[in-house]
Amino acid sequence: MPYTPGPYLTLGPRVGLRPFSLADAGEFTARARESQELHRPWLFPPCTEEAYAGYTGALLGDPARAGFLVCEREEGGRIAGFVNINNIVRGAFRSGALGYGAFAHAAGRGLLTEALGLVTAYAFGPLELHRLEANVQPGNAASRALVRRAGFRLEGFSPAMLFIDGAWRDHERWAVTAPEPGA
Repeated sequence: MPYTPGPYLTLGPRVGLRPFSLADAGEFTARARESQELHRPWLFPPCTEEAYAGYTGALLGDPARAGFLVCEREEGGRIAGFVNINNIVRGAFRSGALGYGAFAHAAGRGLLTEALGLVTAYAFGPLELHRLEANVQPGNAASRALVRRAGFRLEGFSPAMLFIDGAWRDHERWAVTAPEPGA
């Protein structure tokens, strides 16, 4: 991974990834509130500064998680979305589960597709993971298309897998693994 000076961990043509920060509460929660119609019923990012502080504190304080803000490079670094790697397991498994969302102003512009490619490269590089999994509700066509574009493969279906918005929801399991050395 090339060295990237400044606040970004890695850069793409249009987006940069940087860690979550408590200082981003105002912008992040404003974008989350503006995006509620887009996100529901699939996603519920924190919409208040208090909720953001708890969310970010837990994310930053847990070695089994890594969080990335997706920032638009040409828009002064404004936050376009986020990608988290949750449930990171080391050892023989070296795997993590993705959570992600684009904010309404950035939806449909390919920014999260670019970001997901950057996160995947970062996970398979500096984080030394071998596998990433994305669990997607079958009715979420945009999320299914995103992981497909990012090279994830459909591996299976899990009924009543995650408790979201007051009910156990079915999910498709999509995954990608690191390329074999020399491949």
